[in-house]
Amino acid sequence: METLLLNGDAVDENARMGEVIRAVESAFAAYERGDVQMPAKSYIELPRYNGDFRSMPAYMDAGDWDAAGVKWVNVHPDNPADHDLPTVMGTMIYSDPETAYPLALMDGTELTMKRTGAAAAVATDHLAVADATTLGIVGAGVQSYTQLEAIAEVRPIEEVVVADKDPDRVDAFRAEFADRFTVTEGSIADAAACDVLSTVTPVRDPIVAAEDLGEHTHVNAMGADAAGKQELETAVLQSAKVVIDDHEQCTHSGEVNVPWSEGAIGDDDIYGEIGEIVVGDKAGRTADDGVTVFDSTGLAIQDVAAAHVVYAEAEQAGNGYPFELI
Repeated sequence: METLLLNGDAVDENARMGEVIRAVESAFAAYERGDVQMPAKSYIELPRYNGDFRSMPAYMDAGDWDAAGVKWVNVHPDNPADHDLPTVMGTMIYSDPETAYPLALMDGTELTMKRTGAAAAVATDHLAVADATTLGIVGAGVQSYTQLEAIAEVRPIEEVVVADKDPDRVDAFRAEFADRFTVTEGSIADAAACDVLSTVTPVRDPIVAAEDLGEHTHVNAMGADAAGKQELETAVLQSAKVVIDDHEQCTHSGEVNVPWSEGAIGDDDIYGEIGEIVVGDKAGRTADDGVTVFDSTGLAIQDVAAAHVVYAEAEQAGNGYPFELI
């Protein structure tokens, strides 16, 4: 047997967004039904290098799904300036559960962007108004691209408002999508007034106020991935219908972590997990809902589900570089 090596371009080519969205939705459902094993994300702190390693293993055994893998990812903020390397890099090992043979070794950074966008799309599909045509994005970094790509798969997005401190990043984003959408630069309040809002920033001081949001805006809070990070003012979370991906991760390092640890919100303020909505145990958007919020921390099962799609597509298309690892 051979192991398939897939770089970032190969992952991008084979991660067809529609398929990734369906795979991630299936992963949320499998998690809710108990058809997965997903140990808690583990951390190795590297204070000497101002960074850390994170390992994210998971196994899915649900119907047609029989997939396992682990993502090894880092966060090193000094990399761009000191080493001309990205702050975050990831590697995904996708394995055959029956034999444990490593079927693929693939770029986890591109995979993360795809599955993160797909998670927002799943939440948007269940929680946003059906006729949403406007999307606001706060933060025009790499994650913003797959937010639009994925959300446009589930809603008829026509206009996009982007807010970012760096006008060059806004210009690059506009140029990428100019032939498909009307993209304008605006303030955070302008973006927040849209039908759907995705926040993809690393801030620790909230930047989206309750009064900024539209009456029925759905918010994908994607940026908080560590304790102390928060993009939305606590008042937003106190008044919105809040849906999370995983209670342990979200209360530790998701959008709700700060107000939850301070006692400003409690479990009664959290409507439920996205998996409960996907399987039909709880309702998604109802006629009585105003603002809705999805707190996404990113689950290892999303990586495995996305890797499953990428590997299958690449193997069928003959993409990547097969080599004998074992």
